[in-house]
Amino acid sequence: MRRPSLEVADIFHRHGAAWRAAHAGHLSLGQLKVMSAIETCRTAALGGHVEACEDCGYRRVAFNSCRDRHCPKCQSAAAREGLAARQTDLLPIGYFHVVFTLPAEIADIAYQNKAVIYDLLFRAASETMLTIAADPRHLGARIGITAVLHSWGSAMTHHPHVHMIVPGGGIALDGERWLSCRPGFLLPVRVLSRLFRRLFLDKLTEAHAASRLKFFGDHIGLSERGAFAQFLAPLKKKNWFVYAKPPFAGPEAVLAYLSRYTHRVAISNSRLIALTEAGVTFRVKDYRRNGEERYRTMTLDPGEFIRRFLLHVLPKGFHRIRHYGLLASAHAKQDIARARELLAAPQPKVECGGSNSADAAAPTDWRPPCPCCGGRMIIIETFERRGDARAPPSGSSTRGARAL
Repeated sequence: MRRPSLEVADIFHRHGAAWRAAHAGHLSLGQLKVMSAIETCRTAALGGHVEACEDCGYRRVAFNSCRDRHCPKCQSAAAREGLAARQTDLLPIGYFHVVFTLPAEIADIAYQNKAVIYDLLFRAASETMLTIAADPRHLGARIGITAVLHSWGSAMTHHPHVHMIVPGGGIALDGERWLSCRPGFLLPVRVLSRLFRRLFLDKLTEAHAASRLKFFGDHIGLSERGAFAQFLAPLKKKNWFVYAKPPFAGPEAVLAYLSRYTHRVAISNSRLIALTEAGVTFRVKDYRRNGEERYRTMTLDPGEFIRRFLLHVLPKGFHRIRHYGLLASAHAKQDIARARELLAAPQPKVECGGSNSADAAAPTDWRPPCPCCGGRMIIIETFERRGDARAPPSGSSTRGARAL
């Protein structure tokens, strides 16, 4: 795979040390760890191995990945693995894409309370979908949900929202039928919006009463119960954003979407254009515009770019991909099998470790093929962190030494 001409790591390498020094004492341990991981990803600092082609003998050096979930270089492999795990869960029906977004006022305090408020966002959004779907006035069924948290907008500002992938129907509450939604229509967004608003504000008020929220800077006064109630009052009348996109064009489109969105980070390396004296230039999408005007570029001071990127570092152990309803992990296999039975759809073939299948016995080879002949690359040597690979054996080519 061709390396992008500019990466987030390059920006950190050039400006990260000075930025850390200027903000010493104001960065969390998690943010510092993310910067360090991205800076060392696929470098000799993490060790690596030497690969050789089985056919022509071409050799190259490949350095280890940091495997940090915030690293733009590490998420493509993680997305492929997650995609394979969810592929057998797809049903042969239409799927919908639903987005729940927190208003800007809540986003301001969410940054100071990521673990609590992001969790409330998941809980309120999923409860809203499951409740309205189970209502006989709407669908009257148990549905399945895959939800993914994104905390950024296109310009990397703090914009918490949850993307949901939802099958276009569910199992009837009596468990005896599959109920499909109307063509092109899942659930009424106005009803979803109002219930989401009420559930989230109720849960947020409970969290405040239990002293689970912390406030700093301009928001420190919200620690007092009366001030917090006054802060929430206008939000009870404001329209909250819930958006249901048109259904996907089949399971393949769902998989393509999941591969792009489930492991996305604040900005991908492919969106970066240049790092100059003027700053960091990258591509952005303005959703308020249509056509070609929607796509433009933005230039930020390197320090501001780093600050915005680190806004989206998640709390340690926080799960940003969650499954609900029919897809909840506790009983997903049984529910999906039942859904297939009701849809008269064939059950997917399950390959187990003890199978005689060659595909089951052989793990997927993630290494790119030999660039010279297309042959299979195998590992012939490994080296530890901050170690150097020994010189390739005589007669080998060194022009392939690079980080993958």
